[in-house]
Amino acid sequence: MRTASPALLSEYLGDAAGHGSVRTTPSPARTAPTVSVIIPTLNEAGNLPYVLNTIPRWVDEVVIVDGRSSDDTARIARVLRPDARIVHQVRKGKGAALRAGLDSARGDLLIIMDADGSMDGADIEKFRDALIDGADYVKGSRFCDGGGSTDITRLRRLGDSGICFLIWMFFGARYTDGTYGFKGMWASSLDAIRIDTDGFEVELLIDIRAHRGGLRTSEVACFETDRIHGRSNLNALSDGLRCFRVILSERLRRYRVPPK
Repeated sequence: MRTASPALLSEYLGDAAGHGSVRTTPSPARTAPTVSVIIPTLNEAGNLPYVLNTIPRWVDEVVIVDGRSSDDTARIARVLRPDARIVHQVRKGKGAALRAGLDSARGDLLIIMDADGSMDGADIEKFRDALIDGADYVKGSRFCDGGGSTDITRLRRLGDSGICFLIWMFFGARYTDGTYGFKGMWASSLDAIRIDTDGFEVELLIDIRAHRGGLRTSEVACFETDRIHGRSNLNALSDGLRCFRVILSERLRRYRVPPK
């Protein structure tokens, strides 16, 4: 597992000294790890103007994964962010999109966010700083102190609580949010996660394998708003059942921790 060199981290953190727990400088020090933001998309042309506008200017790379959109998603992305890399996924599903985007990203730190406008790109700073401070993997949470959501339904909230309980019972990981897709990790941590599913359950799978792989995990508070345009592809029942199957299959699966 790769972590930043002591010299790089000490210089970065030293540069931030005196500014409090949250950096307020417009950009990180030149020796800071590079940051890639990966955004899976499927017919999100109406949401990309907002989403891309919230991403901090200091982000080094934006990777747009286009899941065979039938609208102008790829064209809009190129117009709004000419420096963005457009990756066309071959297989269907969010898991396949994340695998394609993460494999293509070139940054030291990899941040995943959705393209529906429910996530605020300004929160990327929280993920970056938590990774710089020593985490290997960072989860966004709507349900820890400071988080929230205007989009979650009672049924989905109940299902998420059940998922968190099962993860604790089967794996010993204490997470406050089991189904949120805002995440960050060091690029080298991908060896411990090894995404091998194509569906929406990928977000849960990543959480489980990060814990089983011994990654130092932190949660950061995030606020989820309503999708701006379009309809969600989520189905509470079918996706919930898929998550339950993932938990059971991972519990029965022998997991070999990759060497550090």
